[in-house]
Amino acid sequence: MEEKIKFDEFGKIEMRVGKVLGVEEHPNASKLFVLRVDFGNEERTIVAGLRNHYKKEELEGKKAVFVVNLEPVTLRGVKSDGMILAAVNSDESRIVFLEPEKDIEEGSKIR
Repeated sequence: MEEKIKFDEFGKIEMRVGKVLGVEEHPNASKLFVLRVDFGNEERTIVAGLRNHYKKEELEGKKAVFVVNLEPVTLRGVKSDGMILAAVNSDESRIVFLEPEKDIEEGSKIR
């Protein structure tokens, strides 16, 4: 069973809709993509472990849900400023990123 958190702790997580403008293969990691993401008022670089599950062209132009208030981290030499949300099956053989059901502006807040 997962650890329970208080509602106010969950409220600290800021999730927004972003549009993937560009996708590059990570130069130092075979499982990672480097995404350039538009959040309406800013663009960010986000590193995502989707390379074994998607082709670049399947991600480019798509809107997805991202956590945007994580501290930036450097993953194999590339700074990542956020995280894409994805569903993963039990043996991690399938990963599917979360996207809005209908079109909505980049930067829209998830609540």
